[in-house]
Amino acid sequence: MRIVLVSHSDKRGGAAVVTYRLMEALARQGVEVSMLVSEKLSDDPRVHLLGSSLGRKGRFLSERLNILTHNGFSRRDLFKVSVATRGYDIASHPIAREADAIIISWINQGTLSLGDIRRLGRLNRPIAWMMHDMWTMTGICHHAHDCAAYGATCGSCPYIHLPWSHISDLSTTCQLRKRATYDAVPQLRFVAVSSWLAECAARSSLLRDRMVVTIPNPFPIADFHTRPRERKTEKRIIVMGAARLDDPIKGLPTAVAALNVLGGMRPDLAEDTEAVFFGGLRDVHALDALEFPHRYLGRIDDPMELRELYARGSVVLSTSEFETLPGTIIEGMAAGCTPVCFDRGGQRDIIEDGVSGHFARYGDPESVAGQIAQALDHPFDRERQHDRIARLFGADTIARRYIELLAPESEG
Repeated sequence: MRIVLVSHSDKRGGAAVVTYRLMEALARQGVEVSMLVSEKLSDDPRVHLLGSSLGRKGRFLSERLNILTHNGFSRRDLFKVSVATRGYDIASHPIAREADAIIISWINQGTLSLGDIRRLGRLNRPIAWMMHDMWTMTGICHHAHDCAAYGATCGSCPYIHLPWSHISDLSTTCQLRKRATYDAVPQLRFVAVSSWLAECAARSSLLRDRMVVTIPNPFPIADFHTRPRERKTEKRIIVMGAARLDDPIKGLPTAVAALNVLGGMRPDLAEDTEAVFFGGLRDVHALDALEFPHRYLGRIDDPMELRELYARGSVVLSTSEFETLPGTIIEGMAAGCTPVCFDRGGQRDIIEDGVSGHFARYGDPESVAGQIAQALDHPFDRERQHDRIARLFGADTIARRYIELLAPESEG
């Protein structure tokens, strides 16, 4: 079986990382696998770069300019939406033409247009589309938050900032283009990476009548260890990380407030506990208000360093407003940490509240502080945490589910 995966990148961003992991897991199952990307950061010969540097930049800028034009030339929320108007005709690429099946991952910002997906459909191959966020089911946004317009017809989009009233806007036209594309490619199988995302799809006017299955992202669970290789500190550690920590959706101010509450409520914990943050920070002052003992490590690019950090951790913390399937929670639990987070997305596929983790009341720093204290006072068994995650998210298990989904006998 030959499968090609299509992704914006092979290494940059959570969607790219899990797509690359899936490629590796499929290869271990005997699949002849390759990847087509518009940004290549690895030296893996199975990953093939699309187009030229100038062409890639032109496609990216053209699509963003299209959004700017419809947005009254405001840069506000520019990267919270995508329109898939520019991309590469990979249906004519020899790797795609020779493949038995195609997996589409995160393909915005100039990788695939909706027209390119139609052309892929004409190859008459099974196509699975990994849904890492809500974009496939909305007009233009990647996360609808509390907006329910995607259940009918998008319009008056809160991410479009025109100076005059608008009902039918860019979100409406893009939603109609998506519907036409899905109608033209009946072999599309949409893959929700969490049950929460599948529930959102069932409410969407675009996907409620389409084939949607739930298959979580793959994780290299066997690579995580539950005990540190070396003890660097006697303090207990609360770990929080993200590709960009101060992305508004990650809720960093809530985490800061919660840790300050925890320090005031339980000074005994503050004496022997440290919060450790990793990931990008656009605002260098984002942690200035944090009084709880803490360290900021910046980006961690070494997987071994990250696994060691989790192994030294007692709690893995997330205060995200929404999470499709939070990778830091899965990774932390694979190393034995106790998770504390909100029940706002795919967390419920990972955590059984009170059994393998703790859900706090959404947006409530006092509740988060209380659940962190509970996790530190009564940690769960580290090996059981690891085993639970291995059963749910082991990469080879996930790869086999994709092979079953894309096998010829599964068509229809």
